[in-house]
Amino acid sequence: MMSISRRSFKKALLGGLVALTAIGGTTLSAAAADKITVGALRFTSHAPSFVAYEKGYFTDEGLEVEFKFFQAAQPMAVAIASGDVDFGITAISGGLINLADKGAIKVIGGALQEEPGIDGQIILVSKTAYDEGVTSPAQLKGRSFGITQAGSSFHYMASKIAEKEGFSTSDMKLVSLQKVGAIIGALKSGQVDSWSIVPHIAKAISKGPEIVQIGMVADYIPDYQVTTVFTSTENAENKSDLVKRFLAAFSKGADDFNAALVDKTEGEDGATAMVELIHKYVYADRPIEKAGPSIRNGAMRINKGAALNLTNVTDQLDWFKSEGLVKDSITIETLVNTDYVETF
Repeated sequence: MMSISRRSFKKALLGGLVALTAIGGTTLSAAAADKITVGALRFTSHAPSFVAYEKGYFTDEGLEVEFKFFQAAQPMAVAIASGDVDFGITAISGGLINLADKGAIKVIGGALQEEPGIDGQIILVSKTAYDEGVTSPAQLKGRSFGITQAGSSFHYMASKIAEKEGFSTSDMKLVSLQKVGAIIGALKSGQVDSWSIVPHIAKAISKGPEIVQIGMVADYIPDYQVTTVFTSTENAENKSDLVKRFLAAFSKGADDFNAALVDKTEGEDGATAMVELIHKYVYADRPIEKAGPSIRNGAMRINKGAALNLTNVTDQLDWFKSEGLVKDSITIETLVNTDYVETF
């Protein structure tokens, strides 16, 4: 019979315990992961979520993420309220504000923002309108402007452009087309005269003969908080740890995105790697050679730490009230939970 020394026995026992602990720890860690669904659009501006997913930042925070993709802001807000989506990153809309008034959702942070010196959203016109004299936003009076829905971010931008140029949206024809793709088609064919959209789309479509760039949204709303981070009121008020972990992972993704494509501190290799990552979600149906320039063109600043420009969000809320799209009684506290990020 083979004998075993006390030292060898202890060593074997200790090794077994370490292995069991490692296995158990892995099992417990996996079991503890919270499953969440994140709403997104297939835009470069939603890249922080994609980066956080691909680089494991959500996993590091104990989150198992599934994406649900939308084609407009309003349906995403409804999905948050119904519980189909846990977190969303998109523009404030009338529908979102009304759902907040019903106690269903809360804005908890900021994402994309217009910043001087960085190409932001672009004002476009059809070639037909341009040839008829619409060569600057000042000539948009009496012209049609494409929007997804009344109360969308496109509606807000159209109103702010008109206001600065001395007229109102009642002097324009707002055409609701529900989806971004439908607006692009209508603009190319001359069925609508004008539109404004993020640069990764605007620069790509204005390279063709049918669409012309005539201005920048930043000249009309220089501090525009274009997109915000939001969740259900239930999450915001009763699941603060979950919210903090989501924002932590999202913020790390934003830092990487800004470094690679906005501040360009990671060199060409870093920028190329970031484009390749984002390409899995944005323009994935195109070869990287064609998609890459559009992705780079869409690189606008994502607020560090998901900080929120509360001043501009308040302006947006006031505008929705003035248009009769939401009730006058709705306050900024109804819409925003300021417990999670810095505001300015």
